[in-house]
Formats: sequence, structure tokens, C-alpha cells
Amino acid sequence: MAIINLGEKQGRRLRLPGMVLLAVDALAWVIGVLAAMALRFDFTFNTWSEWNPAGAAAIAVTAMVAAGAIGGLYGGRWRRGSLDEGLALARAVVLGGTVLFLFNNFFLDSRLVPTSVVLASAPAAFCGAGAARFVQRLVVLRRGRRALSDAIPVLIFGAGDGGYRVITSMHADAAGRWKPVGLIDDDPAKRNLRVRGVPVLGNREQIESVAEECRAEMLIVAAPSISSDRLRDLSTRALAADLDMRIVPHVTELIDGQVGADDVRPLTEADLLGRHQIDTDIDAIADYITGRRVLVTGAGGSIGSELCRQLHRFGPEALVMVDRDESALHALQMAIEGRALLDSDRLVVADIRDAERMKEVFLHHRPDVVFHTAALKHLPLLEMHPAEAAKTNVYGTLNVLEAASAAGVDRFVNISTDKAADPTSVLGYTKRIAEQLTSWYAAREDGVYLSVRFGNVLGSRGSVLGAFERQVAEGGPITVTDPEVTRYFMTVTEAVQLVVQAGAVGLDGEALVLDMGEPVKIVDVARRLVAQADRPIEIVFTGLRPGEKMHEALLGQAEKDDRHAHPLISHCLVPAQSPLGLDGLHEADLSQLRHNMIDLCRPGVNAEASVKL
Repeated sequence: MAIINLGEKQGRRLRLPGMVLLAVDALAWVIGVLAAMALRFDFTFNTWSEWNPAGAAAIAVTAMVAAGAIGGLYGGRWRRGSLDEGLALARAVVLGGTVLFLFNNFFLDSRLVPTSVVLASAPAAFCGAGAARFVQRLVVLRRGRRALSDAIPVLIFGAGDGGYRVITSMHADAAGRWKPVGLIDDDPAKRNLRVRGVPVLGNREQIESVAEECRAEMLIVAAPSISSDRLRDLSTRALAADLDMRIVPHVTELIDGQVGADDVRPLTEADLLGRHQIDTDIDAIADYITGRRVLVTGAGGSIGSELCRQLHRFGPEALVMVDRDESALHALQMAIEGRALLDSDRLVVADIRDAERMKEVFLHHRPDVVFHTAALKHLPLLEMHPAEAAKTNVYGTLNVLEAASAAGVDRFVNISTDKAADPTSVLGYTKRIAEQLTSWYAAREDGVYLSVRFGNVLGSRGSVLGAFERQVAEGGPITVTDPEVTRYFMTVTEAVQLVVQAGAVGLDGEALVLDMGEPVKIVDVARRLVAQADRPIEIVFTGLRPGEKMHEALLGQAEKDDRHAHPLISHCLVPAQSPLGLDGLHEADLSQLRHNMIDLCRPGVNAEASVKL
């Protein structure tokens, strides 16, 4: 981060040379021994003649300097005045005091100084040497600050590590762009806290009054793990206080996990809708991914490509990426490997509608784990072309399941959608049938076959947020189906994290449902974008489209919310559907085809118990 680096460069210019620092430490020992002697003899100096404090100081200094040199104390290894340097200094002083104690009491014919002087001089030497380092660091920090008369007064939400690092960066900013005037934190234990001299002035509910008192113009949220629900609340309060709101990135976006002022960026709708704190069990994931052969269908799509990127980090033996779009595979190889020569047999051009091709691919690569993400997903189009939806989402899934069965796959994860819960659309019907087919194979195969269900994914192709942003860029209007319609949202990165986690904890025949927080009104998203636009934008209500729900449900009415393995993952059993019952999906008449889909989704119709045979 550029701002912090400026401070570090200044620190290097002002850093005391090693030899000067060594002399300071030697002087600290001399003063420490003399001060201890003075205290020991009540400042009666005529009694010192029988003692040799200079010899004692020389022994301690020699031992300490030797220890410090070996440990890098004088080689600029640590930032001056830091805790790490303090610990190194303490080790060197303790060694110097120990050597002096041994020589003074055991190795010499007579003691150089009283034992009490040895015991008192070491803490005094540490305090003196430490004080010199602290003063130098203080000088560095003060010289690093610039006049802040023209700086923007800033409130910072979060008095933890993120807030500390942001304030430190602001103090070291050569341009003097920001002036931290106060902290906001909801933790009552931090009420009287000061961070780098900046006081905590109140909690979230007091933002408006605190901003007025401090004449703040900006609110920076320095809590990288904050949830989208709390962000929306902060955004509303910042708007009421007329504060320009900025935010540090989510922890998943930070390269090194460290936060600084240069990381601060404007708030986005993705922040407000899709921040979810995810506690990932890395060991469980690594156990079924690392060293295994993993295959992903639909690898070039928005979900599939992010899935491949995350799986790649766990070191699978092979990552086979299957897609019918060769350009998408080209982009994916570039993103993962930094090159796109398309020279690997693990990049597979194939269509899941082709049953024979699927078997050929699976038998060649023999995957242990399969993530099936390939699907048609745009609800209005599938309402007009239900037969195409059946060919990909139902028969395509069946082809992948049959190929997985033939190859002896150990774990099969079918990616589904919240629209499969009590479905009312062609998309929902076909994805529900795909879940039921997966459950049918779960009852018959040795491996684990399960589905994972989630809602709207921000950043995926066709996401409502992307559509709104394009409409705003073109001058509007923003089209919303209904003022009361709500949807669940999650970022693609967070959704895929939970998909991979779900693959580790899911059991045969289950649909695992990802908790996406509270549903959000679509019109609120539109209004927030309109408020940020540089021109008036109209919002037009078009009415719900055929098959659309007013409010999505992640679980069906008959499904129980069981979270026994992970707090953000619900488990529910899906009734099995035999492939023999799919004949009705070949119906050419569209109304009859839709009717047949509805029948297949009804509990108990052509269904079989999901029990391992």
C-alpha cells in the first residue's frame, strides 16, 4: 500500500545507524548500573571505592551487544520501536543481565557490585534503551504527518485492527488527504478507547449527531468482515447525516489481508447486497479436493469459472474443465494459469446434451469429484422455450449423472437454484427434476450424490444488478417487475465458497441450501442506484413475468431447515425421480409439456425413496 510505504521510507531515512544504536544501548547499561548503585547506597558515593561498577557495566554491555548482533538487533531487521524489536531488545538485555549475574556471583574472586545492583540495573537498562527507540519512532511519525488544515474530516466505523491500520495510513499520508476526527463502534467496551489518539465518539445509532459535532464529511467503514445487513443500515444512516460513505474491501478481496487508507473505495451495491461472513472448514475441503481428480461442467460460466479458480487453490491432482463454449475455456485458462495456449486435455469442449460424448469424457478422465454447473438459467426465455430447458437442465443432467455412474465418481455435486423450492417456472421445474434425478442416483451408486441450492448471484451473467447498472449508464429507465418483489443475493465468490464447503458436508440425496441472509427489495436496489446517478433516472414497473414469484423461498414448504454441519447450510432430503418417468418431457405441445413438468415435481409422483440400495 503506497501510503504505508511512504511512512516506511521516512522511517528508513531517520533510522539510527547500528553503531549509534549500539552506543545508546551501552550507555543505557552504564546509566542503569550507576543508578542502581546510587539507590543501593542512598546516594552516598564515598562508599563505592570497594566496588567496580564500570567493570560490571562492561561485562553486561559485551554480553548484550553480542546477543543483539547475533539476533539482528543492530541490523535493521525490525521496524524501530515495534513490538518485535522490543522483544528482541528484552532478550538481549536479559542475556546481558544473566551473564553479569553469573560472573559477579560465581566466576570472579570478588563481586564487582552488590547482587541487588545486578538485579535492578537490567530493568533500568531495558527502559533506557527502549525509551530511545520509542522517542525515535515518535519523531518519525510526527515528521511523517503533514498539515491537515485542508484535509477531509473523516469518521471511521470500526475501532479494531482495520480502524487502527486506516488511521495509521492516514497519519503517514504525504498528501494529507484525510483527517480522522473520530471513531464509531458498536462495542460498549470500546466506549472510552483512543486509537492512535483518535477517540471513539459513539455507536452506529449516534452517527448523525457525532458527524454534526465533528463536522465530518466522510464515513469510512474499516471492518472488512462486516455483513451486508449492517452495511445497508450504515448506508442509510450515513445518507441521513450527509456523509460520503467509503469502505475497505472485504477480506476476500485483500491480497495480504492487511487494510490501509489506499484500500478505501466507494461503496458498491455488491457490498450492500452480498457480504456474508463465511467460516470455511479448509481441512474438510482439502480432504476431498486435494490430490483428487475434479471435473466441472459449465466451467466457462460465471459460477463454473469462479468454482474452478477456487478449486485450483486446493491442489487437485487434475482439474478437468468442461464447456461447450471454447472462448470461455480460453478465458478460464488465462485466468487460472496466466496463459491460454489451449494445449491441455483438461480443457474439454463438450455439450452435456450429448450423452455419448459425456461418457467418453468421464471414462477418459475418471474424475473422483464432479461439480455440475452447466445449465440454462434465464427464466423468461425458458418460459418461451420449455423444451430447450428440458434438453439441458433435465436430460443434460441425466447424461452427466449416467457418465458419472459409469466412471465410478466418488462425490457428485449438482448446482441448483432457489427456484427449485416449490417451483412455479420452467426453470424451477427443470432444476427440481434435476435434484430428484441426482437423489435417484444417490440411492443406487456407491458415491455421494447431492445438490446445492442458492439464489441470485451478484456478478453472474444476467444478474439484476448488472442490468440495472447498464440501464443507469444509458440514462434509464430502470425496469422493476413489482414494487414489492424481493430476492436473495450473494456474491459469486461467497456462493462458490459455500458450494465447495457443502460438497464436503453433504450426504446422499440431500439438497443443501445456502443461507443468503435476509431477502432484499429489488426496488430498494433500484432507488439506491438512482440516488447515486448524476442525472434523473426513472423507475418503471413492468409487472411480474410468467413463472416469476413475488418472494423466493430457499426451502419448500415441506422441507425442514436442518443445519447440523454448518451454520450457513441447511440440509433437506429430496425425493428420488426415476429416469423412466421422464417420457412426458418429450411432449411437443408446450402446454402439455409444462403440465408434465408440474406433475413430475409433485411429491410422490413417479418418485422413489432416496435410500441407498
